[in-house]
Amino acid sequence: MHPLDNVIWQGLTTRQARFAESVGCARRFPREVTLLAAFEAPNDAGYQSLAELVGPGGTGAVFLNDAYEARAGWEYVAGAPLLQMVCENGGGSTHSTSGPEISELGDKDSPEMVELATLTKPGPFGTRTQELGYYVGIRDSGKLVSMAGERLKVPGYTEVSAVCTHPDHLGKGYAAKLMTQVMRCIRGRGEKPFLHVRSDNARAIALYERLGFRKSWEGHFAVLRRISA
Repeated sequence: MHPLDNVIWQGLTTRQARFAESVGCARRFPREVTLLAAFEAPNDAGYQSLAELVGPGGTGAVFLNDAYEARAGWEYVAGAPLLQMVCENGGGSTHSTSGPEISELGDKDSPEMVELATLTKPGPFGTRTQELGYYVGIRDSGKLVSMAGERLKVPGYTEVSAVCTHPDHLGKGYAAKLMTQVMRCIRGRGEKPFLHVRSDNARAIALYERLGFRKSWEGHFAVLRRISA
């Protein structure tokens, strides 16, 4: 299996195993870290393990090869077609370093990070998401207006995630600048950057392609809630 196949599962069984909450053939991150969860395979055993893991009324966000099909005991909350992209060629490393100052973000910045993610909706983001890796941001008059960081980690690869900018500051190149910094950090460890994006987010995909990312997988993202069977 390639490291980026069933990537949430692989992250939680390799480099990010310390975060894993497990039941049978299902794994998930603590809710405060992210809603992401996975099973070894999307079969009856996988869904049963995930049901036991999240508990009654619990939710999990999973990546699937095919669109989610209704299954007893589960409610489909939200989702979208998903694109995985990988940067193999070093693109983005020459992006301009001029412009506003980049600052590293940590636990003390969590309330602002959650606020920005809630506004811009780059994907599941919790009060402890910053624990997953290196996060950076740009401030304007002291307020956090753009950020990017690391999320999933598997052997040889680290995901660039939570790329978002306040609507009042779009078009200033902040996302590219922050992504370049995160990608530089990833490559400094001898790893390759990858990311996930909604397939219909043309603006983001165009940016990622300019930074050297290329499509590697198409699938689906689904947020599921456990209900009575």
